[in-house]
Amino acid sequence: MEFGRVNTEELFEVDFTLPPDPELTITTLKASKNDQPLQVHVGCAKWGRKEWLGKIYPLKTKEANFLDEYVKHFDCIELNATFYNIYGPETIAKWKVKAAQSPGFKFCPKFSQTITHIRRLKNADEITTKYYEGILAFGDNLGPLFLQVGDNFTPKSLPDLTAYLEQLPKDVPVFLEVRHKEWFADPAVREALFNMLHRLKIGALITDASGRRDVVHMTLPTPHAFIRFVGNSLHPTDYTRIDEWVKRIKQWRNLGLQSVWFFMHQHDERYSPELADYVVEKINKELGLNIMRPQFIDRDKGLFN
Repeated sequence: MEFGRVNTEELFEVDFTLPPDPELTITTLKASKNDQPLQVHVGCAKWGRKEWLGKIYPLKTKEANFLDEYVKHFDCIELNATFYNIYGPETIAKWKVKAAQSPGFKFCPKFSQTITHIRRLKNADEITTKYYEGILAFGDNLGPLFLQVGDNFTPKSLPDLTAYLEQLPKDVPVFLEVRHKEWFADPAVREALFNMLHRLKIGALITDASGRRDVVHMTLPTPHAFIRFVGNSLHPTDYTRIDEWVKRIKQWRNLGLQSVWFFMHQHDERYSPELADYVVEKINKELGLNIMRPQFIDRDKGLFN
């Protein structure tokens, strides 16, 4: 992911402090009636990474079997493949079968770029139906969906955005990501966006990227968090940033957070397993959980022979 990238020498100059919780976040979480343990899921964006051969995938693993290996290490995937292509139920069913060896594994498919970037949410009913027909084949392996509008999608398109979200099926959770700076620069625009999401019970995706701190908005219109963390090749600041996130997730849990989806991105994706492992280790320690950690071949020899 190139979004929000800065030069390595600039990283120590970035203020990575997480902003305080907006009023809507506190109100939403306190109103959450949840007597169940917090559900935490940690994963990556893609399973097809050759850089992971010899790291978490056995060296001779064929690309066709990468998903079989991925599900041994993570309980979810931020499925970017559905952004570039709309897959029919037949293909989705094959992926579902591969995930069967990991009980509770979830796919979190991204909305098609034809819907969000080409048609810009207008005249998209037919293609949206086709997208849903495919992803619903995941069945009980389907996690929340995420809808990312383009970098040039401005608040002027709020009516189109609202109209599109209003007609989406209500039985599958959806998270929205906006990126244009005007969504965050004007308090009135920001309030209108997040209040609309709160009304529709649509989540607000948070992307933590070094060069776009405005997108780290910390607003939760629903009692669920979807975080895309963009690291910098295991730079020291990656670890201190994650430490802050774990503290905030713990605070949110105490207020009423019901679930968190934490997806690891790197500008160089070869390092995503290491940083995802650190996330899981810290969450398990601080929140008293037992989330599966990725197993590294050099560190955990013999586990998957």
